[in-house]
Amino acid sequence: MNPFRLNPFGASPKLRDLVTDVSWNYEINKNIRPLTPKPRETDGTYRMMQEDIERIQEFHKCIECFLCQNVCHVMRDQNVQEFAGPRFLIRIASLAMHPLDTLNRLKELKDVFGLGYCNITKCCTEVCPEDIKITDNGIIPLKERVAGAFYDPLAWILKSLTSK
Repeated sequence: MNPFRLNPFGASPKLRDLVTDVSWNYEINKNIRPLTPKPRETDGTYRMMQEDIERIQEFHKCIECFLCQNVCHVMRDQNVQEFAGPRFLIRIASLAMHPLDTLNRLKELKDVFGLGYCNITKCCTEVCPEDIKITDNGIIPLKERVAGAFYDPLAWILKSLTSK
């Protein structure tokens, strides 16, 4: 059997021995607006495509172990307070990509949750015990949506032409 080393989370303040303060994670979670579904169909049901459900199903496997938060270099080394971290970007992705959600979360992702700080090193994906493809299936699609909405010059031109 190979020896292994056990350390407290490096991205969270150490309280004692292996105990760290992860309360910041729960504060971030409080700032995420809940699912705001579109109105039901006339028969009282919601209709969704199976592929839309499968796209976000993976994100619901998260067990909130915060290993992704711990290995994230932005959280651990740069200590950027405006960055929510991979766990909560995945939570927001599960809402933003939900077929029933009506909220536009892109401005929050850019301004409040610091999506732009992630530089896609995929270290969060590598440590996920539930094999959630955090970067490929969650963060990259969110970054593409934010870039399209705020940084795409063609979208600016189209928006200015249609707003008149």
